[in-house]
Amino acid sequence: MKNILVAVELDDSDQLLLVQASALASKFDAKVWVVHVAAPDPDFVGYDPGPAYVRKTLADDLREEHKVIRKYSDALKNKSINVESLLVQGPTVETIFEEAKKLESDLLIIGSHKHNFLKRVFGDDVSRQIFGQSKIPLLIVPLEE
Repeated sequence: MKNILVAVELDDSDQLLLVQASALASKFDAKVWVVHVAAPDPDFVGYDPGPAYVRKTLADDLREEHKVIRKYSDALKNKSINVESLLVQGPTVETIFEEAKKLESDLLIIGSHKHNFLKRVFGDDVSRQIFGQSKIPLLIVPLEE
């Protein structure tokens, strides 16, 4: 195993994913790719970007998200883990798979929130979509609500 992609959501549950990635990276001397998929660019989804203040707000949000994933990377670097962080925009599931392919990922680590029966049956959960479509090995970490 040479490349581990960790898909983070920028919330408290990310630490559980990073702990798993760190342990596996140490054991296999693998590189960790911390990837966050940001909301698509408004042009991408068919909307005009709007006035300058809207573009500035979107840019500020992306800068803040990038700071968070850099903090994640720095924490792993302090543990002597070879790590890179990426912030990419696009539809979540497709973008994760595109990045996994580009980075030649050997393992994809994602979190899955525990849901009740109705949510599992009718919900359109990202982790469930990834589970159903992934062509590379997955480590699905159960997350608390």
